[in-house]
Amino acid sequence: MFLRSKVSRLEAENLILVTRCNSSRVPGSDNNEMEETNSRAVVLFYVIITFVLPFLLYMYLDDLSHIKNLLRRTNQKKEEVPLKKRIAYSLDVCFSVYPYAKLLALLLATVVLIVYGGLALYAVSDCGVDEALWLSWTFVADSGSHADRVGVGARIVSVAISAGGMLIFATMLGLISDAISKMVDSLRKGKSEVLESNHILILGWSDKLGSLLKQLAIANKSIGGGVVVVLAERDKEEMETDIAKFEFDLMGTSVICRSGSPLILADLKKVSVSNARAIIVLGSDENADQSDARALRVVLSLTGVKEGWKGHVVVEMCDLDNEPLVKLVGGERIETVVAHDVIGRLMIQCALQPGLAQIWEDILGFENAEFYIKKWPQLDGYRFEDVLISFPNAIPCGVKVAADGKIVLNPSDDYVLKEGDEILVIAEDDDTYAPGSLPEVRMCHFPKMQDPPKYPEKILFCGWRRDIDDMIKVLEALLAPGSELWMFNEVPDQEREKKLTDAGLNISKLVNIKLVHRQGNAVIRRHLESLPLETFDSILILAEQSLENSIVHSDSRSLATLLLIRDIQSKRLPYKDAKSNALRISGFPNCCWIRKMQQASDKSIVISEILDSRTKNLVSVSRISDYVLSNELVSMALAMVAEDKQINRVLKELFAEKGNELCIRPAEFYIYDQEEVCFYDIMRRARQRQEVIIGYRLAGMDQAVINPTDKSKHTKWSLDDVFVVIASSQ
Repeated sequence: MFLRSKVSRLEAENLILVTRCNSSRVPGSDNNEMEETNSRAVVLFYVIITFVLPFLLYMYLDDLSHIKNLLRRTNQKKEEVPLKKRIAYSLDVCFSVYPYAKLLALLLATVVLIVYGGLALYAVSDCGVDEALWLSWTFVADSGSHADRVGVGARIVSVAISAGGMLIFATMLGLISDAISKMVDSLRKGKSEVLESNHILILGWSDKLGSLLKQLAIANKSIGGGVVVVLAERDKEEMETDIAKFEFDLMGTSVICRSGSPLILADLKKVSVSNARAIIVLGSDENADQSDARALRVVLSLTGVKEGWKGHVVVEMCDLDNEPLVKLVGGERIETVVAHDVIGRLMIQCALQPGLAQIWEDILGFENAEFYIKKWPQLDGYRFEDVLISFPNAIPCGVKVAADGKIVLNPSDDYVLKEGDEILVIAEDDDTYAPGSLPEVRMCHFPKMQDPPKYPEKILFCGWRRDIDDMIKVLEALLAPGSELWMFNEVPDQEREKKLTDAGLNISKLVNIKLVHRQGNAVIRRHLESLPLETFDSILILAEQSLENSIVHSDSRSLATLLLIRDIQSKRLPYKDAKSNALRISGFPNCCWIRKMQQASDKSIVISEILDSRTKNLVSVSRISDYVLSNELVSMALAMVAEDKQINRVLKELFAEKGNELCIRPAEFYIYDQEEVCFYDIMRRARQRQEVIIGYRLAGMDQAVINPTDKSKHTKWSLDDVFVVIASSQ
């Protein structure tokens, strides 16, 4: 009975619960659940179809094109490019042309993965669309955040999204790494832009660069250093390594190297060509014609710069005949320095006046005294004879006339400075001199001697240069009648005359010199022994034209010729007492072969043309050659003209066979023996000979003194002393 009552009570409660459940049910709720289930299935189906369909289409693209051709029933003989290749080519072009295409493609892939992953999560889980998209982003950004997913479908989708995220982030890291590598590589190779102004720009690379940088560093020392930019077709690291090997102090000057071609406008703009105060175009290490042709193309590239350039351009030329063409292209802002012409004329001047080479080295270099042009309004109205002694720390030697812009070297004493005229001086630096009060100068009698008459000379040329015709013309103008020029080289006699005639030299019109041709090899002893080497007043060893492409080979040949000539001379000439040459050959034992060769140099002067400055130092130490001329002098001239283009006109006149020239005069022209006078007095006396004295060399001294410091100090002079003057050539 108890159990029956219990069952009846439970049945009643069950009936009540059923009644209540039936009364609380909302009409249509089953339909909603069914619709939600159907929508998730549709989304899942859509995701699968849209994700798989592109891959299927790409796999069968070529088959679709074949089916299309069959439907058109056309027989195309022309072979078409497969559609896959065209798509791949289009992507390749897009990624190559547009630098940001890879980043945009990566961003698009990330968005597609997040959207498709979010829709797939929505289809296999019970979360909403917004929650599914957020979960998809977290799976892409953090591959470990999917570990708490429940259900097989949700886990499969979350793993797929995480794998895609890892792939995307790996690709992104690769792109970032490539971008950083390209940036570092661009900096390493010197492809970045130079943000400098008022700098000196050097275009090209040659063996003269080391000497040129040294001279520019010395020139900028007074202002705390400058900036020199080098643009060459070499690797930036190689250029910096080679410059570091020069082992000289840059004195605060910064050297910036950039890799590029001076013939490309983009590379010229990269080195701020428009803001450079001077541009130096170096000749290449090729032969002269190729080097000059390249220099001409560089000048053409410079004229094509739209922004223009505020500075002047100094172009190193190799052949004098090519100079007018570069001037024609570049105009008045182009200054040319013809390397072969400078060396050739200096060799002749040094052969005719021993000791002049060291004077030129002092004047051309910035280490000692050099030329400067500046305006001094306080001297307007002064006569030049008063201007000459107005500078305690400089020596005036010319005037730049304001009326026509010409530079007049060694003007007359009666010339009166006008407003705007500038004074050309020789001084230690541009900020080390200024006019002062006029010193007291004694006017007294002094020996008035005439210039000694010229005597015929006998000169030997060993080798053949491309400008040898110009050297012959200079000798014709400087030598006395009856002089002989022996030409010893491997060029046949008939070919020599043809080359000289083609170069514009009329051999029949030579009056002062007689050409004597000898054919032979200058490095073969028996060929040299056939020459009367002991009879020549001067011997010039020229760098062979056939070896101008190889500096080392050319210098080796010149050095071998020098040693052979000195050895032959030492055996033919009588041996002199060593005491007479103690100063010259001190440091070598009596039996030394160098000592014997130095004995021969008392008879004839040997001038060697050595292109490499390192070889020059070796020859200079041994003193078996009176002087060695190298490309270092050309570098000095380039640096000086780069600092002030007006100096180029001064140098060209001093190098020419006509006009004013640099000379060495004996002391007997200006003083009596053991006379005690100051340097100002001697300068006044030289003006009566229409000369400007710029320095002196005392007896027993190896170096000359240019622009003496204390010009008012009285000094006892000897007739063995010599003076350096600027005088009109006769």
